[in-house]
Amino acid sequence: MIPPAFLFDLDGTLVDSVYQHVLAWREALEEAGIELSVWRIHRRIGMSGGLFVNALLRETGRRVDAVETARLQKRHAEAYVRQIAQVRPLPGARELLSYLSRARVPWTIATSGRRETARPTLELLGIGADTPVVTRDEVERAKPDPDLFLAAARSLGVDIGAAVVVGDSVWDLLAARRAHALGVGLLSGGYGQDELERAGAYRVYQDPADLLRHLDEVGVRASD
Repeated sequence: MIPPAFLFDLDGTLVDSVYQHVLAWREALEEAGIELSVWRIHRRIGMSGGLFVNALLRETGRRVDAVETARLQKRHAEAYVRQIAQVRPLPGARELLSYLSRARVPWTIATSGRRETARPTLELLGIGADTPVVTRDEVERAKPDPDLFLAAARSLGVDIGAAVVVGDSVWDLLAARRAHALGVGLLSGGYGQDELERAGAYRVYQDPADLLRHLDEVGVRASD
């Protein structure tokens, strides 16, 4: 049996960084005089920065132009970098990627983050320049549009229909559905199982370690 290719989200899927992003966004928004509860910010993590800002600001009734949106994204990136020392790989993340590599199962990462914020996180996972990684800088639209995952599949030379998208947010799984890929959800980003399943996940696991223990359920056998 030919194993599927795996397209991983990054934040909340392979690294425990969702709440650092939430706090970084809160800092950026408050500097601009915009106050939002942390839980409202969390619900939008995983979207592209521009969509994220627009969605949050709809809740406040405030309109922002492209210049202010770019300023907010820059402030978020700066605030996140200051918190990077608190970020850790999620349980089993390194082991999962190592196992897939040994089994010659193709995998890559597709993140709504820009290269600037993704780079130190990738270094935490020990991912070098030889691994194809698709970031927000390289596509026209980010999640919940399918562009990131379509580009990730192309980088591996595989058909998107033969790929499994692994993500922790409803935005990952909506993007997977729109790309016509199978979606696997992880609870490690703070979304509930029912939310992930409604967004399109056909399997849900706790974290990368739990997925590693159940790889046979998503098409990877021990002999692969």
